[in-house]
Amino acid sequence: MRVVGREKIAAFMNTHADSRKALQAWLAEADEARWRSPQEVKERYPSADFIRDGLVVFNIKGNSYRLVAQIGFRRGIVSVQRIGTHAEYSSWRL
Repeated sequence: MRVVGREKIAAFMNTHADSRKALQAWLAEADEARWRSPQEVKERYPSADFIRDGLVVFNIKGNSYRLVAQIGFRRGIVSVQRIGTHAEYSSWRL
């Protein structure tokens, strides 16, 4: 997949150093992935939640952080929308 929004991940890792390893692993996997459906994402990330129209929430670092991305399966694009702590996620309107 082509990942768009890497700058959001980089900025988050700079302020939350303990997320670095987990986010780098997620990014490497997303780069290599060839997801064609929500089911394929769920096979790799069973705790991922699909909200609507390709918008998915990934739990990062044992659910300490949440990464929200829009996945365009036909185009092969993962667009990072938001990333934050579990507490921050609770206040987001998605």
